[in-house]
Amino acid sequence: THSSLISTRSLLSSTLDRRRSSKEKSSDLEREREREREREKVGKERRGMDGNKDYNLSSLRSVNSHCSASEIDDYDFSKLLDKPRPLNIERKRSFDERSLSELSIGLSRGLDLETCSPGARSAFDTPASSARNSFEPHPMVSEAWDALRRSLVFFRGQPVGTIAAYDHQSEEVLNYDQVFVRDFVPSALAFLMNGEPEIVKNFLLKTLHLQGWEKRIDRFKLGEGAMPASFKVLHDPIRKTDTLIADFGESAIGRVAPVDSGFWWIILLRAYTKSTGDMSLAETDECQKGMRLILALCLSEGFDTFPTLLCADGCSMIDRRMGIYGYPIEIQALFFMALRCALTLLKHDAEGKEMVERIVKRLHALSFHMRSYFWLDFQQLNDIYRYKTEEYSHTAVNKFNVIPDSIPEWVFDFMPTRGGYFIGNVSPARMDFRWFVLGNCVAILSSLATPEQSMAIMDLIEERWEELVGEMPLKICYPAIESHEWRIVTGCDPKNTRWSYHNGGSWPVLLWMLTAACIKTGRPQIARRAIDLTESRMAKDGWPEYYDGKLGRYVGKQARKMQTWSIAGYLVAKMMLEDPSHLGMVSLEEDKQMKPVLKRSSSWTC
Repeated sequence: THSSLISTRSLLSSTLDRRRSSKEKSSDLEREREREREREKVGKERRGMDGNKDYNLSSLRSVNSHCSASEIDDYDFSKLLDKPRPLNIERKRSFDERSLSELSIGLSRGLDLETCSPGARSAFDTPASSARNSFEPHPMVSEAWDALRRSLVFFRGQPVGTIAAYDHQSEEVLNYDQVFVRDFVPSALAFLMNGEPEIVKNFLLKTLHLQGWEKRIDRFKLGEGAMPASFKVLHDPIRKTDTLIADFGESAIGRVAPVDSGFWWIILLRAYTKSTGDMSLAETDECQKGMRLILALCLSEGFDTFPTLLCADGCSMIDRRMGIYGYPIEIQALFFMALRCALTLLKHDAEGKEMVERIVKRLHALSFHMRSYFWLDFQQLNDIYRYKTEEYSHTAVNKFNVIPDSIPEWVFDFMPTRGGYFIGNVSPARMDFRWFVLGNCVAILSSLATPEQSMAIMDLIEERWEELVGEMPLKICYPAIESHEWRIVTGCDPKNTRWSYHNGGSWPVLLWMLTAACIKTGRPQIARRAIDLTESRMAKDGWPEYYDGKLGRYVGKQARKMQTWSIAGYLVAKMMLEDPSHLGMVSLEEDKQMKPVLKRSSSWTC
């Protein structure tokens, strides 16, 4: 009958659909297996090309088995990356649950080091993790790599660094055509993550060679261990020769020598060693001597009563007068990290052993001092507010004689109940309560901050997102100084007006440090949100050096376009988020011998 015919057709149709679906599933499964076999084959071939090295973290441990015992704590962090840690969403509230779920996939896939050896790249000339990840590479990634490679500087045919900015529209070149030590760090990390360590090795050796030059400003000779702020390569097309010209501060604004250059050099040497598994460069006599000279400058005894380093204004990334003279958090955090990195790199020979002993003593004193006296949270702010003054003897509660009336009004509203940070400066009768992002991020990465303090810093960033991140990451400091205070502190600096440049400007390069800190503290969703903000407009704006305005809405009034470290900072953040194993290059786990301060010194309790 007609009805039975329809029923039969319907049955046949459903049977065919089921068979078709079964075949498609089988086909998809077979294709997936084929891709997996192809990946394993490529991975084996790549490991064969690299001398049959297995680039997982356990092999790095075996390669470096001859390192000092102090390095063991450093390597323990690798174990944490073997398996993706569950993210406590209830404790670490997310701004963007969608991005968190994406990142959890990226974290688990990114940790599969077996299938991603250094040097493996996708069609976009980025690490293989990009092609393997759950989301497609952003179009900015390819553009950023092209721009980064255009900024390369060559000396006698070998790449030795990247220029500060590749801005053809600017009429004044100034010193933006030079290779700055601090500026090259994110570029170096990008190349290391992309399996191109030779550029970094050339840079380390070239700057080490410059360290040996005699350094004079007027009639005064700088310390032997001082590293240059920058160098320039002069090409003579007629004679076909290349000449290096270094700047140790004699050409800088204010004629200030860079204190941070030596620290960044040591940190980068360790990153190179961690990335390649090759200790031979660090163990050369030249590198060992270079480290000892840098550290000798910092560990020399003098009139200081604190373990922190006394510095002039303008001696770091903030290289203009901004009231950071004294004991700025950026320098103290970098100092701490450089000491810990040197501890893993120095040989235990006669000269190295003596230096190691001095480093260990300084680290203990420095960690206690910073965790106790630079740390500010709601309770500590309340304690300082209630301080008595003019106290004398070792029983004094207010050790630095800080006048409570000197606490700025803004900090009371800025400080959330949950959260905290290392303040900008502590010295006699003076506390700089400003937030400086670089110092706080480095404090997390170096484990200068305890785990609890690290989480509190992340809490603060989440609670004060509008103020510290805004519409373009990332405020270099907060808040801006203005009016009469600006005239006194900056000397009426026309470049550091309020919410511009170093005075509350937003610097995209700082994105990589935030991302690293977020991954270490288990808060990748914060980094994801910051990267999304960056991708919304930075390439369209021409990769500027910095942004102006309270929210970072406007391209800086004197910002250079095609700023290399803005480009490299984005690439490093992107690659680190996709493959968190890269974090090991710039992160140190807490030294178990330096027990964290569980509570403040009794002399600081009101």
